[in-house]
Amino acid sequence: MNVFGLADLLSLIISAFIILPVVIFIRETGYLLVSAIFGVKNPRLTIGSGPRIVKIWMFDIRKYYHLYSWYSYDDLRSKGKIAYTFIYAGPILINMAVAFAINAMLANGLLEEYRTFWDRFVFYAFYYVLFDIVPMKTANGKPNNGLIIYEMLRYGRRTDYNEEPFIPSTTEVEEQYQEEMEHIEELKEQQKEQIEKETEEEKQKLEEQKELEKEKLAKQKENSE
Repeated sequence: MNVFGLADLLSLIISAFIILPVVIFIRETGYLLVSAIFGVKNPRLTIGSGPRIVKIWMFDIRKYYHLYSWYSYDDLRSKGKIAYTFIYAGPILINMAVAFAINAMLANGLLEEYRTFWDRFVFYAFYYVLFDIVPMKTANGKPNNGLIIYEMLRYGRRTDYNEEPFIPSTTEVEEQYQEEMEHIEELKEQQKEQIEKETEEEKQKLEEQKELEKEKLAKQKENSE
């Protein structure tokens, strides 16, 4: 009987910390490549979450790298149905292209040494294609890429507007990041002040205890005399 073993645990770790993040990064790159064709302004591809480690050109690398990657831009020079349709088709097309390319190499006997890894990579690439291409609303009420494309082609209207935009503005993302970092710094400063205050109070208590001990010893000495 097969049970979940060490090899399965290793496969799970590889899938969660290597394959899935890379597939998601490739997916977000689809937005970038297609929007570049339509003259994107101020594009940014953010990798990870939390405090910024480094920002190189349009790549914003954060401290906590896992599944959290996203794309943002401010505006397009070429706007219209075709532009927005292709932008939201970008993640689907690039994941399909990568998955079919890897699958073709596997079918022709290439990549055999790491076939299990690449089989799993193809699986997750098509997994994201499936949930991107089938029109639906996500758990937070936002349309997925398939629904955005469907509404655009059938009704000629954009459904990627919500209380928060489906693809956020890079400028707004940066402003929000700076606000969050300022808030974190304020919290750190407050915690530091609180620790210093508590430390000072502890010192005062120790000093008071020492003084009481001295007075007690002095009284004991006087009584003994």
